[in-house]
Amino acid sequence: MPTVRKYRRETETTEISCCLKFMLFTANVLIWMIAVLVLAVGIWSWSEKDMFRNITKLNFIALDPAFVLILLGAITFLIGFTGSVGALRENTCLLGTYAIFLSVLLLAEIGFCALAFVLKDKGWIKDQATEGLRAFIKHYREDPDQQNLIDWIQEDWLQCCGIDGPKDWDNNNYFNCSSVEKGSREACGVPFSCCRRHPQELIKNKQCGYDVRKEDHPVDRNIHERGCLRAGEDWLEAHLISVAGTCISMLIMQILGICFAQNLRADIYAQKSKWH
Repeated sequence: MPTVRKYRRETETTEISCCLKFMLFTANVLIWMIAVLVLAVGIWSWSEKDMFRNITKLNFIALDPAFVLILLGAITFLIGFTGSVGALRENTCLLGTYAIFLSVLLLAEIGFCALAFVLKDKGWIKDQATEGLRAFIKHYREDPDQQNLIDWIQEDWLQCCGIDGPKDWDNNNYFNCSSVEKGSREACGVPFSCCRRHPQELIKNKQCGYDVRKEDHPVDRNIHERGCLRAGEDWLEAHLISVAGTCISMLIMQILGICFAQNLRADIYAQKSKWH
C-alpha cells in the first residue's frame, strides 16, 4: 500500500501594526473631540445671535467668528471622524477618505503660503488685512462676536487702535465725529479697548475713549496711537520663528497622518489578499 506523504503548506501572514493603528486612532479621537467642542461653541454663538432664523442680519460671513468656528469645527470633525473610525474598524474606504482630506488641506495650505510669498511685495496680504479690519470697525456695534474680537485685538493682543490709527474709527457710525448731531455719546471717540491699561486699574473704564479725538481734547489722550496693521506686522516680525515653527509642525503632522493612513491601508489590503 503506497504511503501518502502529507505536506504542510505554510503561508505567510501579514499582521496589521497595532501600534500604528491605535496611534492613528488616539490622535484622531483627540482631534474629533476638539472639533465637537469648537462646533458646539460656534452653533451656540449663532443661536444666541438668532442667526439661524435671521440670516439676513449677517453682514460679512467670512469675518463672522461664529461662522468661522462652525466651518473649522465641521471640517475638523470630518477629518477626525474618518481617521479615528477608519483606524478602529480597519475600514480602507474611511482611511482613504481621511488621507484625501488631509492631502487637500495640505495642498491648500502650501498653495496659500506660496501665494502669500509671491504677492507679499505687491501688498495683497496688507490689502486683505485692511479690508477685514475695516469691516470689523464698520460693524463694531452690530455683531457682538466681531466686537469682542476687535476689542481683544486692540486691547490684549496688539495694543493698537484702528487700522492706521484712531482716526479710522470715523468709519463707524457711532464713533464718527458727525454723530454728535445724532446724540451719540461715543462721537469723536474710540472704543475702550483703544485705551492704555493702567497698572493699578482693577476695573476697566468703559468710557475712557469718550471725546478723545475732539480738537479741544488734551494732547495726552492716553490711548494707543499705533494702528493695528502696523502692530500686526511688528508682532509677526518679532515672532517669525515661532510662527514658522508652528506652521511647519502642522504640515509635518499632516504628512505623517497621510503616511500612517496609507501604510495602514496597505497592511489591511495585504492581509485581505492572504485570506483570499
